[in-house]
Amino acid sequence: MAQAFPNSTFHGFDFHEPYIEHARERARNAGVAGNTVFEVVAAKEYPGSDYDLVSIFDALHDMGDPVGTCAHILDSLTDDGTFMLVEPAAGDTLQDNLHELGGIYYAFSTMICTPASKAQEVGLALGAQAGEKRLTRVLEEGGFTRVRRATETPTNMVLEARP
Repeated sequence: MAQAFPNSTFHGFDFHEPYIEHARERARNAGVAGNTVFEVVAAKEYPGSDYDLVSIFDALHDMGDPVGTCAHILDSLTDDGTFMLVEPAAGDTLQDNLHELGGIYYAFSTMICTPASKAQEVGLALGAQAGEKRLTRVLEEGGFTRVRRATETPTNMVLEARP
């Protein structure tokens, strides 16, 4: 995106410093270090305001306070901004997830996602099997009023949330 839109500035935030260092290196190698900014910071605390688009890729379900994160994102968006949330394509019920990919998601959720969330402030523990209904409730609790599934792949759903 930074190559396609050189007059825009792209910000990347993560709480894990090695990921940020890797992102900076990749930006330098791609020749876009001038219009990218990468910072080590928690999702509920990233700086800035008046963002047109904020995106989270396969991470909201791992956060201890996803509702607080959504509220912070809403506060950082322009009045007509968009939050693009990419999450695992989990069903809303156990029965919806009883297939090969669902089993993989349950394993990841049990071993990685849920413990990561429980180890953080609030510890909501959505896990990788949150499903669209639960994610929509989290977005609405964070203050978003319009949520829709924009698209999907076999492994992910993309939700669009608006103020």
